[in-house]
Amino acid sequence: MIAARPALSRRLRMMGAAISIGAASMLSSAPAFARGPEGIADIAEKVIDAVVNISTSQTIEAKDRTMPQLPPGSPFEEFFDDFFKNRRGPPGKGGDKSGEFQPRKTNSLGSGFIVDTAGIVVTNNHVIADADEINVILNDGTKIKAELVGVDKKTDLAVLKFKPPKPLTAVKFGDSDKIRLGDWVVAIGNPFSLGGTVTAGIVSAKNRDISQGPYDSYIQTDAAINRGNSGGPLFNLEGEVIGVNTLIISPTGGSIGLGFAVPSKTVAGVVDQLQKFGELRRGWLGVRIQQVTDEIADSLNIKPARGALVAGVDDKGPAKPAGIEPGDVVVKFDGKDVKDPKDLSRVVADTAVGKEVDVVIIRKGNEETRKVTLGRLEDNDKVQQANAKPKDDTAEKPVTQKALGLDLAALSKDLRTKYKIKDSVKGVVVTGVDNASDAAEKRLSAGDVIVEVAQEAVANAGDIKKRVDQLKKDGKKSVLLLVSNGDGELRFVALGVQ
Repeated sequence: MIAARPALSRRLRMMGAAISIGAASMLSSAPAFARGPEGIADIAEKVIDAVVNISTSQTIEAKDRTMPQLPPGSPFEEFFDDFFKNRRGPPGKGGDKSGEFQPRKTNSLGSGFIVDTAGIVVTNNHVIADADEINVILNDGTKIKAELVGVDKKTDLAVLKFKPPKPLTAVKFGDSDKIRLGDWVVAIGNPFSLGGTVTAGIVSAKNRDISQGPYDSYIQTDAAINRGNSGGPLFNLEGEVIGVNTLIISPTGGSIGLGFAVPSKTVAGVVDQLQKFGELRRGWLGVRIQQVTDEIADSLNIKPARGALVAGVDDKGPAKPAGIEPGDVVVKFDGKDVKDPKDLSRVVADTAVGKEVDVVIIRKGNEETRKVTLGRLEDNDKVQQANAKPKDDTAEKPVTQKALGLDLAALSKDLRTKYKIKDSVKGVVVTGVDNASDAAEKRLSAGDVIVEVAQEAVANAGDIKKRVDQLKKDGKKSVLLLVSNGDGELRFVALGVQ
């Protein structure tokens, strides 16, 4: 055994050398792998001149502000005195005798990119919103005044134009539908006003809905995106724009790997319309839709839960003459599957106004196809506020019955007045809700009107109780209600009956 030790030692030394060589080989290749795929530098060099900074200025009408009250002798007292006094306008120069705060200009910087060598730039709407002056700063520092072509607030996109002082570099849109999870992407922009900065990462998710707008379908990436990157391009490895970097989720304002970009499929359509019309002309179906929950799907005999439930139909909309009705579930539009209401909203908006399309619906368990000629969606940024429902203790107390955790009564003149229910609304009014019931959890409240139960019209509380009892006998676990508010706006609510 002792004689064998030198030979064993030599073998171990040889094995160690081999391991060292292999480890060295692995280590030498690790940095290249960590940097990502080859060619990012080539892509950046190819497109960097098409990426621009967007500089804006805005005049803010400032009003006098109350001085902060600090304890006498506070070490910050002198600082606040100097700060606030220095921001007051001198008497007689635009301010009153006391020296009111004067209007002042604020500046901000964002990013954008050139899509046409004629001087067409794409950026985010929030980058240029309310700006008095917009300037485009090229990669070499050249600053040119730009004009606003048009904006689309719903997708947070804007198109600018400027007169080129010299030949420009433009980039093309790629197909965002073809990107896959894990694909490498490159972001270029103006983070923290530092100028053209290149970062790389992967596509973390697609079709992200983060409740920022009605057409959310963001590309999520871990490529570093920070303040000032807004409006900048997200490139694939072919040097094509597959998204516009729009927002991040971060508790600090810096990148934590949660960046979101509007996909190029959406951007290209918006840019084309803004250039042609200066506004968006989206398709309109003329329906109000809601989610098909598991309970609603069970009530309608739809398995699995899918599609967009039609809660209401506009009397002047395209869906009305096509025969689409409340209670129908849209599962396919113009050949495209509809998984949820957002799918339907996006595909309708992207479809040309005036186009005739096939709409596949499920009605009472059966699939039907309706032909609809799309109208144009009128842009309306007004937010409708819910009407307050005042109490009227002087009104005669109605005769009520209980069902589904609800106090129900026939509609009367007094109840219409009390709950501000329009004469056109028919059904049975809710006068009270059991706080421990499924109805309370589904946010039914006094003043709501039950129009249908299990897709059959009801006129009194007895009708509702009769329908619910029958559904229980049939073994149903839930009942589908068509509910109206006082203005006649409808929605579907599924309540448990067991």
